[in-house]
Amino acid sequence: MIRVLYFARLREQLGRDAETLEASPALANVAAVMAHLQARGGPWAETFGGGQRVMMAVNQEMADRATVLRDGDELAFFPPVTGG
Repeated sequence: MIRVLYFARLREQLGRDAETLEASPALANVAAVMAHLQARGGPWAETFGGGQRVMMAVNQEMADRATVLRDGDELAFFPPVTGG
């Protein structure tokens, strides 16, 4: 299983803070998970379809779309952090 976490405005847009996805070759990296989530349509497509900038971390380390996922990993999505 891959535990997926959503933080800040993503949690509010998607109406959940976490879910689990079955680890599989079809979800082998972060980009594949994002495409899977985008295919749900609605707010999922808006969030993961490229219209919004989304940051990600795998097992609490910054990641990119090419980061490989394994069974038991935690994948977190969050908006870019701004300072001021």
